[in-house]
Amino acid sequence: MARLSRKELKSDKFALEVQHSVEYVSQHRQQLIRWGGIGVAAVILVVVFFVYRTHERGVRQEALRHAMQVQNATVAQQPTGNPYILTFPTEADRVKAATQALGEVATKYSGTEEGALAEYFLGTNAADVGNLSEAQKHFQKVLDYNDQNIDSMAKLALASVYAGEGKLADGEKLIQSVIDHPTTLVSKDEATLALGQLIAPTDPQRARKLIEPLRSSPRAAISRAAITAIGDLPQK
Repeated sequence: MARLSRKELKSDKFALEVQHSVEYVSQHRQQLIRWGGIGVAAVILVVVFFVYRTHERGVRQEALRHAMQVQNATVAQQPTGNPYILTFPTEADRVKAATQALGEVATKYSGTEEGALAEYFLGTNAADVGNLSEAQKHFQKVLDYNDQNIDSMAKLALASVYAGEGKLADGEKLIQSVIDHPTTLVSKDEATLALGQLIAPTDPQRARKLIEPLRSSPRAAISRAAITAIGDLPQK
């Protein structure tokens, strides 16, 4: 740290955070000495580790934020003139750029929350263009990350892929697992609605029984979706 000038430190947020950690240790030197030399070394390592981990997470989040900016970009023949709105001339250009940006995050940060979320959106993009086998690969990678919240989203998406492949029973099983264990990101009502919509083409009567109670849900979005889903079912 002594080799870096204060000006250089100010230009590097991570280095500045490490400097603050070291300064904290210096300011509490007498207290730390009482813990013994090994303890002091351990404290320094722990402090630097947590600073480093925080920095690394910030880097991953920024990479994912950029990828999502591309994912949600506007398709327009001419730029909007707004520097905060990213545009692409065609949908194909947007999809290509989004796939590249999300793929970089998924590959570089595999095994992290940001990497799993990138895999999820790669899966949804593949499913949107009908590439179900590719979508299934991405959603399975999300499940391999083993985060209950992100898993719940991937299970609903993967269930739709299974239905598209004619594996309706496998899709039902996935959604039922979310109904039994709802998460912050996917509530029991949302999963129940998804199950009703999944089985509607083959078992409209059972789908109606699942969806009908959701019409009176206190959550407006669920209520509206349920009313729409009921309207799409074959009449009795």
